[in-house]
Amino acid sequence: MFHPLVLLAAMLCAQTAPEHGKRSSRLIVRNAMVVEGNSTPASGPRDIVIENSRIVSVAPAGSAARAIGPAGPQGAEIDASGKYVLPGFINMHGHSHDERGGVAMPVEYVFKLWLASGITTVRDVGGSFEKTKQYRDASQKGTLAAPRLFVYPFFGRPRDAEGARARVRELKSSGADGIKIVGIHRDTMDAMMDEARQLGLRVAHHVGVEETNAWDNIRNKTTTIEHWYGIPDAALPGGVQNFPPDYNYNDEVHRFRYAGRLWREAAPARLKKVLEGMVSAGVAWDPTFNIYEASRDLQRAEHQPQFKDYLHPALEKFFRPSRDNHGSYFFGWTTTDEVFWKQNYRIWMNAVRDFARMGGIVTAGEDAGYIYQMYGFGYLRELELHHEAGFHPLKVFEHATLNGARVLGEERRLGRVRAGWTADLIVVNGNPLDNLKILNPMGVEVWKDGKAERGGGIEWVLKDGFVYHAPKLFAEVKEIVRRAKSGGGVRPSEP
Repeated sequence: MFHPLVLLAAMLCAQTAPEHGKRSSRLIVRNAMVVEGNSTPASGPRDIVIENSRIVSVAPAGSAARAIGPAGPQGAEIDASGKYVLPGFINMHGHSHDERGGVAMPVEYVFKLWLASGITTVRDVGGSFEKTKQYRDASQKGTLAAPRLFVYPFFGRPRDAEGARARVRELKSSGADGIKIVGIHRDTMDAMMDEARQLGLRVAHHVGVEETNAWDNIRNKTTTIEHWYGIPDAALPGGVQNFPPDYNYNDEVHRFRYAGRLWREAAPARLKKVLEGMVSAGVAWDPTFNIYEASRDLQRAEHQPQFKDYLHPALEKFFRPSRDNHGSYFFGWTTTDEVFWKQNYRIWMNAVRDFARMGGIVTAGEDAGYIYQMYGFGYLRELELHHEAGFHPLKVFEHATLNGARVLGEERRLGRVRAGWTADLIVVNGNPLDNLKILNPMGVEVWKDGKAERGGGIEWVLKDGFVYHAPKLFAEVKEIVRRAKSGGGVRPSEP
């Protein structure tokens, strides 16, 4: 007769790895170092027990085996020894693109890059409303390999207050999770925000050089300000930036050149009041540092290593300087432009850090598909830029997880590695608190026994209990790109 502990050990050894794209009735992630997502230090080793879509236990390693035994014949296990487990990342500014510049690009390309980069939830702001709702439903059912989607369609530009209220009601009845506004006038913004509050719709505001600015967000208690437009504008001593006489906002070379000179014109004392007002009103900030980085270092942006095998031809063409494509504005970009943008970043990053120190909520979003940023890669670069802005990696991961859940109103089920929460997790080969580059799907150079080799990377991604092997997703993206480059192409799918 075998001792019960010997039998248990044999059963544990016999457990199988999870099946890609499937959800197990029970999954145990063993021996993991866990970053919960609430900025507390990593702890472990721990066992995480998942049943279907829910985390049921996070306990010291070995306790799961003693308490409930192995995963069982219908279950699976992941050995996370030497690995770190974090909550799935929440991308607060994404676009489910299936074309760029009128050239077809499969939406699976976007979704698989997001998942392979550890993104399990995306707030889709301003995509095709009808298509994105279909993707949302298919992702929820598990029939589409995609992150969970929160759909925030464009609000448009109603002529008057009543038209604004009617538009809010239309979007609510059509299944919107929230609303994205841009280029809105003050009277229509006030009316739409009042109606949105009554109907329980959250609002993301891409403020431009327009009538409204951060003071309007503060007065209306908008959910988030996207990027940073409107914040320094609200702190300008003269009320308007010092534009040259020939400035044309519709000329994107003008628009982005002089956007790089805006933060230096904001009065520090006035800016402090704006930030305090945002905190008091509960307006969160989604800065999307990554999407403007080409403006401070164009050469770096143009020659990113992932472009070789993973940049889809439609996206590559869209990135080239063009008057027709939004964000493709690099005509005659100069050293002076980059110098101004470098200074812009320093002031901007300091403002985001000050905002957080005052108690403001900072989130992480990428806005990829524009200005040399690829889906997923842009998000991981965003995390590095939050670190550059002065945030400890534990706070960076809180921005990327729990803070996003808070802004979505989902903090009781998303954004943490905690019993009772949804099983959205990533299993990382290595310690991302030591080096955020370890998260890169292409891996990083690591030293082992005095030799350099490729290591790191996200190994497993769990979304709502569905398990995805990140290297497999990445290989599938590579094949999509290879076929597109060879002329085979890939048609956008219908969920």
